[in-house]
Amino acid sequence: MHSEIFKGKRLQLRAVEPSDIDLLYEWENDPSIWKVSNTLSPYSRFQIEEYVMNVQNDIYASRQLRLMIVGHSGEISGKHIGAIDLFDFDPFNLRAGIGILVREEYRRNGFAAEALELLIRYAFDTLNLRQLYSNITPINTSSISLFEKYGFERCGIKKDWIRTGNRWMEEWMFQLVRRSE
Repeated sequence: MHSEIFKGKRLQLRAVEPSDIDLLYEWENDPSIWKVSNTLSPYSRFQIEEYVMNVQNDIYASRQLRLMIVGHSGEISGKHIGAIDLFDFDPFNLRAGIGILVREEYRRNGFAAEALELLIRYAFDTLNLRQLYSNITPINTSSISLFEKYGFERCGIKKDWIRTGNRWMEEWMFQLVRRSE
């Protein structure tokens, strides 16, 4: 990966490394994140290690790409801010989904926006995708605002999509289509 593509003003996106195993283990086993990641059970440390050691950063082979969001300047230099993913990569229809996680202590500082901007640029300029999408619950107003800020439009509603206890929640789909020039 060319580093300038993934470098912003305060952040850089980089491939997952073995030093990330403990952090990924923590995130993947946090039930509060499961609601947005469609996870139903915990991962073992061994499973996380296997993923990290065998991850292919070839989005064409694996149909997904996870990048770590890391600070590169000032007081956040070297700090793990979060992770951002491209998933359901479809090279024929030129589209992919985006998921983003920012650690609680780094939220509301513009880090998600900077990471999203870098990933959008990579998806459109390097992968030559035509569209990106994200699935967000209506109660996640911060994510809705973030994606709308970058031109994503709500294009669908999945009714009773996510079960939380005895209740059901909608999930909204947001889409960004790159217009032909």
